[in-house]
Amino acid sequence: MNNFVKHDSIVRTIWGRADTILFIFGGAAAEFALNKAVDWLYYTGRLPNDPIGRLFSTVTYARNIVFASREKAHAVIDHMRDIHSTLESNRGYRIPDWAYRDVLFMLIHYSIASFELLYRPLTAVEKEEIFDTFNRVGNRMGLENLPHTYDEWLPLYQQHLEQDLEVSDFTADLFAQYRKHLGALRFHLLREAQTLVTPKKVKSLLNLPDSSWVSPFIPLYKASRRVKLDWWIISALLPANYKERIKALNTPSR
Repeated sequence: MNNFVKHDSIVRTIWGRADTILFIFGGAAAEFALNKAVDWLYYTGRLPNDPIGRLFSTVTYARNIVFASREKAHAVIDHMRDIHSTLESNRGYRIPDWAYRDVLFMLIHYSIASFELLYRPLTAVEKEEIFDTFNRVGNRMGLENLPHTYDEWLPLYQQHLEQDLEVSDFTADLFAQYRKHLGALRFHLLREAQTLVTPKKVKSLLNLPDSSWVSPFIPLYKASRRVKLDWWIISALLPANYKERIKALNTPSR
């Protein structure tokens, strides 16, 4: 089968493990709330009404691309573009290209940061694979001015952090919704997870500390995988209605 992502790619490893996806989810939740284009996600009302489900759907779209044939992945990407085109038509103007790029850039950064936090440092070749996967998504969507390599992406991502993020009323509301839907304890853990994977600029804007009290427990979590306790730890931290959906994210890939 002509896969969109090679069967033995590190991208499939990252997106086939529930723990890395949860940290990708947590980091993206922080940047989503700060993005200057977050008002687009408020337009339909779906984001504030179900922020966890809305972010989960973004993760699902990404996985449907990563684990699909080239043909099916292109169909998913085209469907995503069609959905956004309808939204643009209803609102009367276009979502700026930079807003789409920001989402792709988040997926690249948090894929790398989450895997390196929970598993091991990635090689330069592996980082290039991650970049290439999501860059091809952007090319299929017709986005312009995308970088060509991981090294070209790095300063552009930093530029995005400096230019495209701000604290707004949407930020405050979205974090209030996270707290409402997760509960106080899980919301606090979300903030700690965000501290572990977000860039300094995001930490600064959200008043996150430079380090997390969770950090010393990461080696213990890694050790728990050897005795098959990792899922028990993850499931203990999840809302009941999401446990099965998160468990289903574990996809053997290597």
